[in-house]
Amino acid sequence: MSSLRMHKTLAGQGVRPATMPHTLSEVFPAHPTDASAVGFVLSRLPRTNAPILWVQDRLSRKEAGRPALVGIGVDRPVIIVDLSRAADVLWAMEDGLRCRALGAVIGEVWGDPPSLDFTATKRLALRAEAANVACWLIRRAASPDLSAARDRWRIASLLSAPHPHDAQAPGSPRWALDLFRSRRSKPGQWVATYDRAADRVHLAPSARDRAVEPRDGALRERAAG
Repeated sequence: MSSLRMHKTLAGQGVRPATMPHTLSEVFPAHPTDASAVGFVLSRLPRTNAPILWVQDRLSRKEAGRPALVGIGVDRPVIIVDLSRAADVLWAMEDGLRCRALGAVIGEVWGDPPSLDFTATKRLALRAEAANVACWLIRRAASPDLSAARDRWRIASLLSAPHPHDAQAPGSPRWALDLFRSRRSKPGQWVATYDRAADRVHLAPSARDRAVEPRDGALRERAAG
């Protein structure tokens, strides 16, 4: 799903679209091996054929496996780099962000290594903004300590939506999203449903925020149109 479509959906449901260039964002899966983080990051990438640099540290690769990239498109190359230490992942990401030909730089880091401090995230954010290349950090088994990331998300997989034609089959993927810190949008919580046919993420307010009002359905219809 393109970043533009996601921004339109967010804007239609009370979240201001980003006005700054591409920058650093972080995602914290509720469970360290939850694949929802990969799906969400893929849904936010810009629609382009430019290659993606994807860097993993040893523990992320061992515990969560290689990223499942089904649906990204065969015309878009993905450069997967396997490294041992988090410090090497950060160095490779920063070096990759020097290349404006990349469509995105994605890193996966396990835990809270000392090398992943505020200074390191600040360097990634500034480098991403200077090159206008999207940069994402998937933080597995990590605490949301001080960071310069412009958007910080918590995410968890939910039961899939009902299948429209087969009650025994899984329907569209659903995630619980929590934008708990942002310098570009209003924080909030949503239930996100990925519509494969439309290649679009629909957002509904989380029940923890407020009861769903009758107009919410119409709001989602307008956002998806």
